Amino acid sequence: MRYGYWMPVFGGWLRNVPDEGMEASWEYVKKLAQRSEQIGYDLTLIAELFLNDIKGIDAPSLEAWSTAAALAAVTERLELMVAVRPTFHNPAILAKQAANLDLISNGRLSLNVVSSWWADEARRYGVQFDAHDDRYARTEEWLTVVSGAWSEKSFSHHGKYYRSEETVLSPKPARRPRPTIYAGGESEAAKSLITRTCDAYVMHGDPPERIAPKVADIRRRRQETGLPEMEFGMAAFTIVRPTEREAKEELARITNVNPGSAGYRNYQDWISHTKLDQQVSLEDYSVSNRGLRAGLVGTPEQVAERVNEFQDAGVGLLLLQCSPQLEEMERFAAEVMPLTGSLAVG
Repeated sequence: MRYGYWMPVFGGWLRNVPDEGMEASWEYVKKLAQRSEQIGYDLTLIAELFLNDIKGIDAPSLEAWSTAAALAAVTERLELMVAVRPTFHNPAILAKQAANLDLISNGRLSLNVVSSWWADEARRYGVQFDAHDDRYARTEEWLTVVSGAWSEKSFSHHGKYYRSEETVLSPKPARRPRPTIYAGGESEAAKSLITRTCDAYVMHGDPPERIAPKVADIRRRRQETGLPEMEFGMAAFTIVRPTEREAKEELARITNVNPGSAGYRNYQDWISHTKLDQQVSLEDYSVSNRGLRAGLVGTPEQVAERVNEFQDAGVGLLLLQCSPQLEEMERFAAEVMPLTGSLAVG
């Protein structure tokens, strides 16, 4: 199992706790990234939103790409998975920026391609917001331009959404054949696009019995394309405590989101502009990406056993959120990581 984590560019993950002790600042993310390398984490996901959907749109948040560039210069091993939304980035220009960042980091850049969901954010930043399936059609064309610019000496494209003429991109990215492209989604449009054009599939949190058939489905689709096998990752929120009772007390504390919370309006916006394969409760939304459904809540032994179950289900990368991020990642690394792979499952 590879262990990654969400960089807390929004100052936390809890929609009902104003101050989680991890401010949205360069000082905090630099400290977290450098320490995470030392204690066994492989990757960080740097989310891209121009507004803060966790703490409310008036709260501060860090910009993904400039943060990633700065982190590339102060880390040595950590893979930097940077989220990118095609509607916010011209593909040929982004390809150039990403290639440069991959070179700065010595081949440690990867992309998390997100086909947008927040209509209000797009309105406030003057960006076009397409209908759901149109967003995925745009994303496919966007990926064609990015991959073409990375791989060809001179690349031209004439499509519905983008046009480029004899794009020359040099130097190319350090990673070969290209930086890893991750993407997630539960609609038919998303799964079809990802299996044909991406390298890895990332999922919202769910129990192992729901994750296993999802992995099997994507593997089958991928085999039909004739492309190499994909990697599978999953988001998860983790709470590790000495006793199960203490873990459940912390779970109760963080899941009392109500309609007056700062992120509640954003929750409604998200639900109305996504196509999920199951309903999401307000309790699920108390942390992002259905992370609590993964069930990584309990004693170190209980959480390690659950991690083993996900590995058996085909998950090779866990993208962890916790609060406060640094202290809880220290606990997970010290108490859970040494146990994974060594416990019997079931």
